[in-house]
Order: sequence, then C-alpha cells, then structure tokens
Amino acid sequence: MDKGTVYFFTGLSGAGKTTIGGLLYRRMKAKRNDVVLLDGDQLRRLSFHKKSGYTTEERRRGAYYNFEMCKMLADQGIDVVLCSISMYHDCRSWAAEHIENYREIYVKAARETLYRRDQKGLYSSGAKNVVGVDLLCEEPEAPDIVIENDGAESPEEIVDRLEVFFGLRDEDRE
Repeated sequence: MDKGTVYFFTGLSGAGKTTIGGLLYRRMKAKRNDVVLLDGDQLRRLSFHKKSGYTTEERRRGAYYNFEMCKMLADQGIDVVLCSISMYHDCRSWAAEHIENYREIYVKAARETLYRRDQKGLYSSGAKNVVGVDLLCEEPEAPDIVIENDGAESPEEIVDRLEVFFGLRDEDRE
C-alpha cells in the first residue's frame, strides 16, 4: 500500500495556515476521499488534548500528538493536511524523520500583517503564552516551501502555486 503524504502548514497565528491549508484540502478532497484536514485549534478541543495548555512544554507535547496522528493516517495511505503552529525544531524533525512523505509549508507574514489580521485577538489582548510574542518561535530551517502571505497573492493563487509545486494537478501527473 502506498503511504499518504502529510502537508504540514506552519506559521504564526494569523499567517494564513488554516485558510491556505483548508483550501488545498478542499481541492484535494474534490478529487478523492482519502484526504483529511487537521486543524490545530480543532485538535485542542479533542479529549486527548484537553490536558494541553499553552506553555511551551504543553504546546510541544500537543505537536507530538498531532504528528503521531498524522503518521498513523499517512501509514494507512491517507493524505493529511495539518495546519498548526508547532514552531519547535525537535517536533518538526521528528515528523520529517518518521513520516515518509512529509511536506513542510511555512506560511510567513510580517508582524504588521499579523497584528492587522489578529482574528483571535491574541496580539491586541495582551494575552500570555503567545508564540512569537512572549513564547519562542523556532522558525523552520528547511521547509519545502516558504509562502510570504502579506496579501500580494490571494489564497487561491497561493494554492494554485502549491498544487504545481507538489505535483497535485491532474495535468502534472500525466
């Protein structure tokens, strides 16, 4: 059985991980059923994550849970789109080493863009334990692709580019 691919979208809150990853997922899902979307915020609400908080160690533990789940699904031939901050070298290194078809997409946005978007109010609320504000952000050192998402391209244009980059378009497979 062929193993699935894990498309891991990482970046700070408000960078556009879920928007872009969700759109890629919907396009993939329209062509076949063996693909799932896992979003970091939704995963936090699951029972096995209930003990996960927002400290560095709790976030790190949650990232390992997420990657282990991705590996389990990919080993069964299911493609996974994971959208999560998971800004820790050790977690991403584990995923790259243990998940055969691991693809890392780093979605970057300027600080001004993040503060302007601020959908969750994290940057304007004075909240504590915010990655990139008062918690360390270990930027990916060798992602497969870096997406600068400050508004120069629409999410659709970015996903068009990702489909070409990863060979996901039907015409790319012929």
